[in-house]
Amino acid sequence: MPGRVDIDDPEVDMDQGLRLLHRGELFTGEVEERLGGAVVGLDAYVAGVQHGPSREWYEDGTLRSEGTAREGRPVGASREWHPNGVLAAETEFSEDGMTMLAERRWDEEGRPAKNWRAGAE
Repeated sequence: MPGRVDIDDPEVDMDQGLRLLHRGELFTGEVEERLGGAVVGLDAYVAGVQHGPSREWYEDGTLRSEGTAREGRPVGASREWHPNGVLAAETEFSEDGMTMLAERRWDEEGRPAKNWRAGAE
């Protein structure tokens, strides 16, 4: 079983349970997405389910987003950046991945655009 596969590899597929398969077997390892030769996405999978770090980049190599999944659900903090490198959003999820706890957003100049927290008015 390979440690890393390309999501566009013809031997990569999804089953009816939306689990990732490589050569017909549930995949464990890293799944990359490429655009024009550059890696623009890298996600960790365990037994066909997203589990572990997830990162995306713009085509020029600037970080676009990062977060962590546990058993297919987002957990902890995830972040997104504008193409100019300024933080665009930060979202916090519960450790079971079932609840969004907070979300903050900024415009391309870094000015606050949204600040929401669960339970706050």
